[in-house]
Amino acid sequence: MDLISSDSFLNFLAYVGTGFVLIVLGLIAFALTTKFSEWQLIKEGNLAVALKLWGKVIGLGITLYTVWGSSVNLVDAFLWGLVGIVTQVVAYLIIEYILTPKTNLAKKVEEGNTAVGFSLFAVGITVGLIVAGSLTY
Repeated sequence: MDLISSDSFLNFLAYVGTGFVLIVLGLIAFALTTKFSEWQLIKEGNLAVALKLWGKVIGLGITLYTVWGSSVNLVDAFLWGLVGIVTQVVAYLIIEYILTPKTNLAKKVEEGNTAVGFSLFAVGITVGLIVAGSLTY
């Protein structure tokens, strides 16, 4: 008697692989919203940049968690994961250019402003929670 069927295990691998692909796509999309190398600044110890980036990734992870539980198949999950990525990017652009037009948030984060970095970290998680909640209709 098998504890885990081969079909179940392959399904698990397909979802994990798709989740990792979506996280990588999210990282690429998030990097396109900045004019500086996030990875380089993180290597140099810029906590504000790390907070900004990983808040978005955590928010996307929360979205993917919900997507996996409510999708009808892997293609549906992938498409809703893409919606989560786009929503994170759009939310950041709205905050940067509409809600705070007189403050260059990207520049503040690049300069190491931890308060701004943490604020964007919180926004990334909040957006992820809102998107995740919206997917549980």
